[in-house]
Amino acid sequence: MDRIAGELTWIDWNDIDEVETKCRSALDMLATDPAAIRQRLLDLPNRPDLMKLCEHYDILDKVVLHNDTYTGVRIRLHIFLPGYFDRPHNHRWSYASRILRGHYRHYLFGNTELDEQVEPAKLPVLHVREEPVGTTYALHHSMVHAVVAEPYSASLVVRGPAVKDKFLVMDRQTGEAWWQYGANSEPEIDAKRKAMTRARFAEVTGWMQEWGLF
Repeated sequence: MDRIAGELTWIDWNDIDEVETKCRSALDMLATDPAAIRQRLLDLPNRPDLMKLCEHYDILDKVVLHNDTYTGVRIRLHIFLPGYFDRPHNHRWSYASRILRGHYRHYLFGNTELDEQVEPAKLPVLHVREEPVGTTYALHHSMVHAVVAEPYSASLVVRGPAVKDKFLVMDRQTGEAWWQYGANSEPEIDAKRKAMTRARFAEVTGWMQEWGLF
């Protein structure tokens, strides 16, 4: 795991073509070597530095397998729960993802940060993709997108360093748009609310074993 992650150190995360090419190689190696991820999952309860970064939401679980505090690169597992959908949003960092189980519908809207007058209710979908098992894609931090996932879909994600302290979220039904900030700026009560418990971690890793992912 650490060796593969080390190969991501020198990526130019603003060059999304390079991000896709180099992360695809890393994600391929991880996906075809389940023992590496299984070993990290077994060791995670002994790694408080990683466990504190794992998160549980009503419709999504995030398990952090690797975190490089120097480069900001992280490797995560995402489990999409029943009812998962996104409001259109961008990110504070560029990333690449590999679909391991299930699939999702992926909506791409473009870079709306360039247009301060954009109306969320009129935000046009510019590209729609199906992301089935085996798909790898990369997304620049400026791209506004949204996902509707099949229940219990799973993905492996490599995210680069944060390049801004906030990201844009839009609600096309209400017409509202707002900025959200990273974990370093959120209230402690919010951080505690989404922290993954040991019991939840055991449940999620149990699912992955049942699904034969690792």
